[in-house]
Amino acid sequence: MRFAFALLAMLAALPSCSGFPELDGTVTPEQANAPFPELVPLAPLLAQANTSTGGTEAAITDLEPRLANLRARAARLRGPVIPAAIRTRMLRGVR
Repeated sequence: MRFAFALLAMLAALPSCSGFPELDGTVTPEQANAPFPELVPLAPLLAQANTSTGGTEAAITDLEPRLANLRARAARLRGPVIPAAIRTRMLRGVR
């Protein structure tokens, strides 16, 4: 038991041994000196997103066949795991 605990502790500590990624030089001077983006109010963006329906209808039509397949799969999974005939045979063997 103690060996398993020690092994688990070593495995949990293993990711802490990795080095920190080198980030120096990943940002170009143009990016570092670029102006900050303009801040805009959120309310007009939300209103525009709520009134726009272009992508919603396409997303729904793309999801309907997948949803039907998932519902059919779930219905198949709801059945018994062990058929009734095999289950009764198993129960007779136990008794």
